[in-house]
Amino acid sequence: MELTIDTSSNRASVTLSHRGEVQSSFAWLTASNHSRELLPNLICLLQQARVKLSSVEAVIVARGPGSFNGLRVGISTAKGLALVLEVPLLGVDTLEAEAFTFGFTGFPLRPIHRAGREEIATALYRQEDDEWHCLEETRLTTVRALCRQTRRRTLFCGEIPADVMSDMLQSLGKKAIIPTGNSPFRGSALAQLGYRRLSKGERDDPMTLQPLYLRPPNITKPRVRTPCSITVSETREKDKWRSPD
Repeated sequence: MELTIDTSSNRASVTLSHRGEVQSSFAWLTASNHSRELLPNLICLLQQARVKLSSVEAVIVARGPGSFNGLRVGISTAKGLALVLEVPLLGVDTLEAEAFTFGFTGFPLRPIHRAGREEIATALYRQEDDEWHCLEETRLTTVRALCRQTRRRTLFCGEIPADVMSDMLQSLGKKAIIPTGNSPFRGSALAQLGYRRLSKGERDDPMTLQPLYLRPPNITKPRVRTPCSITVSETREKDKWRSPD
């Protein structure tokens, strides 16, 4: 039994699978509350499936790109479980999972996630003769640059924002294939890709596996105050409350 954790976006999920085939899953929408919701939902999944945590033989986790906090929570939880259970840990690219579901089409597959600052995260995959190929590693770009680069009919998938979808359809016309309706369940593809790696004897080191961040997190260090940075008004305020000699 494999456990798959996906907290790379607000479409979070936990999945139980056997040799990559989903047995039970629990998915939910979250407003960046991964840290409070992940473990309760995992416990709920185990209870509903009547599976003991000790039955888990591998832990698979979406490693991004995606939400900074979501990835941090999901990967740290996966690491902890893998260490406690003494089972293999396998990280899978979130965009690869988005594309994998559409491998049967034979088209070049271009998964997309919004990355902020008017940028998108993307990669390129294709399945040929039952072989899965990564044609372009995950990277940051803009919609305009991606449209200029696209020369042939390509299937775009993933959590594509409405404005991005509109721009691509207008710019690319029939060269852009965008499936309609809800996006397929990503947890199933993550489980299959993770098990593929596991069956080849691959695994990740819990001590070194890191989230796939395409840019440093938007966190600034607190300003260091030095004696020379104290203002005149602050000095006067201190003198005001100084005890007389």
